[in-house]
Amino acid sequence: MIETDRRGALRASAGLVVTGALATGCAATGTAPARDRPHASPGAPRAAPAAAPPAAPAPRRFPGLPDQIAHSPRGRPQVALTFHGQGDPATAKALLAEAEKAGAKITVLAVGSWLDEHPTLARRILDGGHDLGNHTHHHLTINEMTEADAYAEIAGCAERLRRLTGSIGTWFRPSRAERATPIVARLAHRAGYPHVLSYDVDSLDFTSPGAPAVTRKIASEVRAGSVVSLHFGYADTVAALPAVLEDLDRRGLRAVTTTELLT
Repeated sequence: MIETDRRGALRASAGLVVTGALATGCAATGTAPARDRPHASPGAPRAAPAAAPPAAPAPRRFPGLPDQIAHSPRGRPQVALTFHGQGDPATAKALLAEAEKAGAKITVLAVGSWLDEHPTLARRILDGGHDLGNHTHHHLTINEMTEADAYAEIAGCAERLRRLTGSIGTWFRPSRAERATPIVARLAHRAGYPHVLSYDVDSLDFTSPGAPAVTRKIASEVRAGSVVSLHFGYADTVAALPAVLEDLDRRGLRAVTTTELLT
């Protein structure tokens, strides 16, 4: 009886050794199933969870300002340089670097499909202290679309912004139009944007007229409270930005986010 028990114990011990060897081999090769991987000891310190990045500011209503805003009535010596966000990401990063080197803050109205292709740029813009907003999902002529399609364009970009930053963004600007139709403005409001952001200075940089022409166009029209329309994706804009900022500085005007301009 004792001999039988001793043989059974040996067989059980051998089985445990084989099982342990197999588990060790799987772990060594990185193929052990999750349930077989060793757990941390009860006293081992646990790494703190990574802090979530701060959410982008939510849209806000500015009492006393119209639903569509082209400039600030505040009269302070500030302007908002606003950029339609799409195109080569290297150009976008170069523009952000130029603005930040001069201590300027800008507003980027991003195209949703561009954010799909370059999602890290959303946080790059916000981390630089700039405004980030909605310029529709596919950059189509939104004022000529059906209500359902137009709303899908606004909501589609808003959802990308929410997924990437925790907010739908601070502003909405219609694509391929200076101003939204009343229907599009209503749809933007429905999507969560109290105001539509227009502009009173069009740099025409998208026509690639050359950096000096971009600078002259802005300098000839800008004034305190202006909202200037510019674009990512154009080399002329990158080349013109230092001269534009120098001209603003000589005139005592400071480039700020649209939110700061209107607050």
